[in-house]
Amino acid sequence: MAEDRAGSVAPASLKPDAIGFVDALVIGLNATSPAYSVAAVIGPIVALVGVYAPGVLFASFVPMLLIASAFYYLNKVDQDCGTTFSWVTRAMGPWTGWLGGWAIAMTGVLVVGSLADVAVSFGLLAVGLDSWAENTFVRQLLTVLLIIVMTGLCVIGTELSAKVQNVLILAQVAFLLIFVVVALYRVYAGTTSFDSVRPSVEWLNPFGKGGAALTSGLLLGVFIYWGWESAVNLTEEVEDSASAPGKAGVWSTVILLVTYLSVGFAVVAFAGTAYLVENAGEEEFIFALLAGEVMGNWDWIVLLAVATSALASTQTTIIPASRTALSMARRKALPATFAHISPRFRTPDVSTWWVAAIAIAWYLVVSQISENALFDSLTALSLLIAFYYALTGVACAVYYRRHLTESVRNFLLIGLGPVVGAGLLTWLLVRSVMDMSDPANSYSGTSWFGLGPPLVIGICISLIGVVLMVALRFLSPSFWDERRSVVDPGLVHGKEP
Repeated sequence: MAEDRAGSVAPASLKPDAIGFVDALVIGLNATSPAYSVAAVIGPIVALVGVYAPGVLFASFVPMLLIASAFYYLNKVDQDCGTTFSWVTRAMGPWTGWLGGWAIAMTGVLVVGSLADVAVSFGLLAVGLDSWAENTFVRQLLTVLLIIVMTGLCVIGTELSAKVQNVLILAQVAFLLIFVVVALYRVYAGTTSFDSVRPSVEWLNPFGKGGAALTSGLLLGVFIYWGWESAVNLTEEVEDSASAPGKAGVWSTVILLVTYLSVGFAVVAFAGTAYLVENAGEEEFIFALLAGEVMGNWDWIVLLAVATSALASTQTTIIPASRTALSMARRKALPATFAHISPRFRTPDVSTWWVAAIAIAWYLVVSQISENALFDSLTALSLLIAFYYALTGVACAVYYRRHLTESVRNFLLIGLGPVVGAGLLTWLLVRSVMDMSDPANSYSGTSWFGLGPPLVIGICISLIGVVLMVALRFLSPSFWDERRSVVDPGLVHGKEP
């Protein structure tokens, strides 16, 4: 801890300038878990739209880029690690801001266990320990241990986390690139055992199969792009914090687009639509099925691509949840203990370990219900993701409302773009609720209270958040008594006057 001029001990803060732009970009990329994400959705998307799957992946990119623009401009005026929580609170009030922060924290809790489970499963398959991967007790034990280790890396320091992430992204991109090149080479050489088809530019047409199929595909697309904003959650620890984190978020979405389109073209061309539709229910294990066919004895390369992808995302997904909790606690929107920062490592140690502990508990409890229940909890993610992304888009336009008519650039990039992105995500949110209300659309196909399990999970998480928010309003009212921000942001220098 540092001493101020009066000689008193100042509280520890997050370490400024701990990482640079490239590190933030890498963390934003890894948080999306590219190899795992595209493997998880390519089969279901092909089942919906056939060869037009790359077009759906491209269409899903549009609302993400528009919301990334909102993150960029809001970060310019408020470099707070709580991102959506802080920005929405200032633009739209504490109640809406608190719900946005709650949604971010809960997405991390829901997905960390599943990511670690995939990392363990594919890692074991890559080294030939198939029997371990099939043993539920062994796999879950290793999953819990992995979450603890990755959480420890987050606590030890942002620099160490960035170094680990740099290695993992290089390995992941290299493995995916090898897979894409070999798959496409074999397609054009005619050496595949599948009903392969040569790629066509027409596959980029998202409307090739019709509007209804596109809507369902976009719901899946929201999930595969989700996570890039982890770079912005590190804003207080990144050099040039007013612009670098936001730029890293925007560039993350662009690089993800290129990655997803490359892998999408390669998988659809090599395996053909019939095989992918038949195995759509295998989710992320589609790469495990194709690895041997594409790479032969080098199939471990593809398996390690997914393993490193999920491993990297296990770590980076903890970052937004823990730093959002830190930001909320600093504003007294959560108990003060979540605001504790390690004097030695300058990281939010308490909130980070709490996120890990709750995520482990969720993973173990839901896994005991059934594996399908775990998948259903992941499906519920789309509700929370669409909610807080849409809130951020609206908050951007509201916060900059006095500047939107100053130039065409301001109107398009700060006003219209984020609002259109928010509108698209709100539409997808409504469609998600409609689809999830039918139990037949869940993994298990069972009914919880007459609704699909994913919708029940989403409703329960939302209700818990509302109840907790109301309780904290009476127990610690100072946050809710704050006046809404009416400061006029300056666009020239990216800071408030």
